Amino acid sequence: MKNFKDYLIESQRTYNYRIKIVGDITKDWIKGLEDKLKQFDPVSISAAKTTPVQAMIPDFPKFKNDAVTSIDVEFRYPAIEPQIKQIAKNMFIDENRIIMQTQHYDDSIDKEMKQYDEQPESVLADTDYPADDAEQKELKKDYQTGPYDHAVLKNAYRSNFTIAGGNTPAPETTNDLKQGTESPISNIKRIPKPATGSSAGNQTAKRG
Repeated sequence: MKNFKDYLIESQRTYNYRIKIVGDITKDWIKGLEDKLKQFDPVSISAAKTTPVQAMIPDFPKFKNDAVTSIDVEFRYPAIEPQIKQIAKNMFIDENRIIMQTQHYDDSIDKEMKQYDEQPESVLADTDYPADDAEQKELKKDYQTGPYDHAVLKNAYRSNFTIAGGNTPAPETTNDLKQGTESPISNIKRIPKPATGSSAGNQTAKRG
């Protein structure tokens, strides 16, 4: 029969992570990292594994032609990636060169990539899409000519509709009115101008 201590140990939850560092890392640096990770009460820390140099690194898209070192850890206390990055920064390593993921997530990504790589070429080439019909080919031809040279933009596709009762005549505008030869104000008579100056004085004298 198990005692209370055994049940307590079995009920304890642990947290499994995978820490990855891109670039050259020394054994002394790894040992220093392991010492810093003791704050999370580790159950286990695996030996570091280093991949061959890779041209493209999915976990570190900004880095090329480099190797990746990974360490699997199991903690009794949860950790978050910013904490691990801060530890690396305090150890004089660029924080962009280190990431931490759960082991389950990282394993699932590796499995998915492996399955993709193992697919036969015939499966990858088979898109399951039917061949383009004549209309689709014409549309492709249209959109390959450039964004400003589409037949759609040039109103090449038009629809002519017949309206019951005939088409409505176009409305008239002022431009449609008959134009005359004389100005509309040419026949207006202006009133006489009032007298000014000496002429006004003479007229006043005559009235007196």
